[in-house]
Amino acid sequence: MRNRPLPVVIVAILFIAAGCVGFVYHFIDFFEPNAKVYDLIWIEFVRIVAVVCGFLLLRGINWARWLAIAWLLFHVVISALNSTSEMIAHLIFLIIVIVLLYLPVSSSFFQNKNTQSR
Repeated sequence: MRNRPLPVVIVAILFIAAGCVGFVYHFIDFFEPNAKVYDLIWIEFVRIVAVVCGFLLLRGINWARWLAIAWLLFHVVISALNSTSEMIAHLIFLIIVIVLLYLPVSSSFFQNKNTQSR
């Protein structure tokens, strides 16, 4: 399968966009007087992981699907510490991403990439 399926492209673009926007948003926090640099480094790392995950999804790397799910699951747990509505929103995104990445057309895209590399 040569073309990337639309569900994979949608999820990948969302991950790249979320990572980039979040990176810029939190990068500004480094310039605050009471910035917790150690915490901000971890936050930025998580944002970079989202961008990398998006690009790996576009490349058809199978384990990137698991990385995307783990990234969103991490956000479900973190958002549960903030508010129930945030947790529910992240949980809905998680379910949507799982469905999109494991549709038959998406699964076939990732399987074809694995068999081509052998």
